[in-house]
Amino acid sequence: MATNLKPESKRDEFKRYLEKSGVMDSLTKVLVSLYEEPERPGNAVEYFLERLASGVPMKAEMESLQLEINDLRKKSAQLEEENEALKKKLEQFEPSGGSSMSPGGGEEGPSGSEGGVGEE
Repeated sequence: MATNLKPESKRDEFKRYLEKSGVMDSLTKVLVSLYEEPERPGNAVEYFLERLASGVPMKAEMESLQLEINDLRKKSAQLEEENEALKKKLEQFEPSGGSSMSPGGGEEGPSGSEGGVGEE
């Protein structure tokens, strides 16, 4: 009798493992969707594999997305450098404190354009 309990307990343990990991739920959903198909697919195994894999990103897709992330990070860094360089160039042309760009915030008057002061 002890030999009968051991395989059953292994089977029950494996079943619990499949249920906890979500395998049973995924398999059930795919089987139900296959059952509900109006026309049976020519290759049921292929249908099954496609449906199972639909929620899991494929390796090629993951690699492609990782490359895209790396490219976007490089582009972002380049744009940040360009932005800093342009800010420095802008500072060369602005009076101290950037008053010529902001209305009413400079020593030259409320609009920063009265009488052409500092434009020579």
